[in-house]
Amino acid sequence: MAKKLTRSISDKKICGVCGGLGEYFDIDPTLLRLLWVILCFFSCGAALLGYLICALFIPQQTQIGPQQPQQPGQEQPQQPNP
Repeated sequence: MAKKLTRSISDKKICGVCGGLGEYFDIDPTLLRLLWVILCFFSCGAALLGYLICALFIPQQTQIGPQQPQQPGQEQPQQPNP
């Protein structure tokens, strides 16, 4: 199955762009967030415009895949004991 670039629903801080890019390129999303903030300062805000464009045009992930971490508060279904 081919990878598809989507905004993450499980690893998001604002819109899930960095989380989705991190999943797609196998890069730590925290590193991408840090790079994006640094780019915002050096580009006088142009990187912020790029983030907004990405948030508008990259589709949101439809469901959490099996490789995604579990959200806090969700419990695994338990198997009945025989």
